[in-house]
Amino acid sequence: MTSAPASASARTVLSSGLTAPKPIFDWFFALAGLSVLAVVVRAIYFTPIEALQGAAQKIYYIHVPSALGAYIAVGITALMSIVYLWLHDERADRLAEASAEVALVFITVVLTTGPIWAHKIWGAWWVWWDMRLTFTLFLWFIVAAYLVLRDGIEDAAMRGRYGAVLAILGALLIPFIHLSVYLFSARLHPMPVVLKPDKPSLPPEMLTTFLLAFVAFTLLCFALIRARYRIAVQRDLVTAFEGDGGSR
Repeated sequence: MTSAPASASARTVLSSGLTAPKPIFDWFFALAGLSVLAVVVRAIYFTPIEALQGAAQKIYYIHVPSALGAYIAVGITALMSIVYLWLHDERADRLAEASAEVALVFITVVLTTGPIWAHKIWGAWWVWWDMRLTFTLFLWFIVAAYLVLRDGIEDAAMRGRYGAVLAILGALLIPFIHLSVYLFSARLHPMPVVLKPDKPSLPPEMLTTFLLAFVAFTLLCFALIRARYRIAVQRDLVTAFEGDGGSR
């Protein structure tokens, strides 16, 4: 019994140098998970309660870092899409796909924690005239449409091109989401307290918790993208060798 020569598609995946089986969840993922857990514990038990909003304000330490994680993931998707359009490198397309799935998870967390916080503080789950909220929902639909588009196109080159264009357009929403509180006076979202031109206005204990949360959720974002990319590599290997007829 000898193995059949690899097909062109199989050789393309093999050339990526990522064919050796690797664990999907490894030490890096464990570190990210423990970091998020530690931040949640710190936020709940060791961070002061905000004077006006009470304990509900602690959602901030999940909501905002999740939003920043979503920005990172969407940004990577757009950047890798540009690389794919330029170099036609399947690895870039694979990484764009992985980042988009992680972005959808983080945006979902943002759109879940935000209304919970808003209902507790402002008495409203959702208002369409808050453009940060509405633009974030639009971004969720664009990322979801990107993933649906990829599943609906069989040709790899066409899938990569069409998906890349949609990913780049979606990333253009990020500046509008962040600047919406400056551009529109009708809003529920307050003005930024950390990501603003001058120095942050959070007390030192709260700022420390926020910065730790940002680091932890960023690590989680990269760990999830890394794990999803490895799944995509193994998937493409299996597809390539199945197309080649397997072993003889």
